[in-house]
Amino acid sequence: MRPIEIRSKNFADLAKFLGSIDLVPQVPITGVTSNTAFVQPGDLFLALPGGKVHGAKFIAKAAELGAVAVVTDLEGAGMQFPKLPMMVIADPKRRAGDIAAWVNDFPLRSMVSVGITGTNGKTTTSSLLHQLWQLEKREAGFIGTLGVDIGPDHYSTTFTTPEATELQSIMATMAERHVTHFVAEVSSHALEQFRMAGSHFSIAAFTNLTQDHLDFHGTMANYFAAKAKLFTTEYADIGYLNIDDPYGVRLLELSEIPVCTVSRSNQVADWHYLGYQEVNGGYEISLRGIGGILIEGFLPLIGEHNLDNAIMAMALAVQSGLDPLSIAANLRLLQGAPGRLESVNLGQPFRALVDFAHTPDAVRRVLTTLRSESDQRLIAVLGCGGDRDRTKRPLMGRALNELADVAIFTSDNPRSESPAAILDEMVADVVVANPNAIILDRREAIAYAVAMAQPGDTVVILGKGHEQGQEISGIKYPFDDRKELASAIEAKP
Repeated sequence: MRPIEIRSKNFADLAKFLGSIDLVPQVPITGVTSNTAFVQPGDLFLALPGGKVHGAKFIAKAAELGAVAVVTDLEGAGMQFPKLPMMVIADPKRRAGDIAAWVNDFPLRSMVSVGITGTNGKTTTSSLLHQLWQLEKREAGFIGTLGVDIGPDHYSTTFTTPEATELQSIMATMAERHVTHFVAEVSSHALEQFRMAGSHFSIAAFTNLTQDHLDFHGTMANYFAAKAKLFTTEYADIGYLNIDDPYGVRLLELSEIPVCTVSRSNQVADWHYLGYQEVNGGYEISLRGIGGILIEGFLPLIGEHNLDNAIMAMALAVQSGLDPLSIAANLRLLQGAPGRLESVNLGQPFRALVDFAHTPDAVRRVLTTLRSESDQRLIAVLGCGGDRDRTKRPLMGRALNELADVAIFTSDNPRSESPAAILDEMVADVVVANPNAIILDRREAIAYAVAMAQPGDTVVILGKGHEQGQEISGIKYPFDDRKELASAIEAKP
């Protein structure tokens, strides 16, 4: 995705911006990418070191596609390639975002921008904030797990946070389309892999931190350190922290930037609830903000974790320039993010929902919420993804076994791993006794859950939420929990 208007920059001026002493020619460049799949004529190609192959291996291909110049490191400069003007810098991977931001005229500078990080709640908080802007007729943009929204247009993406060159290009497209308010989910991977370099947000926000991604970060300390990078002068002007989370309290002490605090119950926090009462599929809420701001109304979301998401979204909305009275008036119009406690209702006599919960904490939160809402049975289906943090699998299995009346263990996205081996790790600490079940095939597991359901019960399918595919042995097959749940309900006698 690129802006329609082509703006030419000069390769020699880029050298000055990067502080390079290389003598490079005056070559016009009209775009930038590190992926030959996205090369367009006039592009600067970033030949970056990779985990398996150096990007310099693809310079010839980039030149064939129209690339006019290259930035790489010493290793890349020593490889064979057709002659293109070249600049050699010490760490091009770290500087890719800065380069892309420069080529695209630093698009975030024209917007009120919010970057949200945390283990759980990023998507819902971002979605609620985005909706509040839209309800007030702001030209709004969004990048995250659900894809990219530019005004009324929606686009699919592969990552929660795209690669640096793609990210800057998307934001430049937003700037060209006069987006004034922008929110992005910022993953720990993106911060650790320098995808956010060149991006400076008006506001950064932290939701919480619980176990996830330890396959990548190794330890919770490393995971937290990656998230904390967003709260530096490089990335943001001001921060908002959920201090109900212990890592939020730690971040309060470590943040390089001024911060405001948010809490469900701590009256010392800058933003906190005065009270909330569960009613009719949501909450009547009253909250107090900075300067005595009072927001009251009906929040049409269930689950106390959504109280956390909502207060953060409202605090960010005020910080971004919205009138608290308008927020209160629009509160009842908010909707949950797709795949987050999303209801599937075909008129069946039991409740059926889908949720993205795929961490131990998220599974416990969702099941605790649903259990508190009914005295009838809670039937839950859950799997764990392959090629991801293995240490959370038994924790998720234990949460499912403890909190569901009927616990059904199944596959999620096994990817390159054995689905049976993943399930073995999930149930390592539990005894699976009838009517609980281990069902390898996810479609069969969903059908079993629906077949077990009686009037008044609740069925919830956890782990995939909005996703529309299931990856098995490197192949992604069409699979949508919402559609599968609906089909099972339709087939139920």
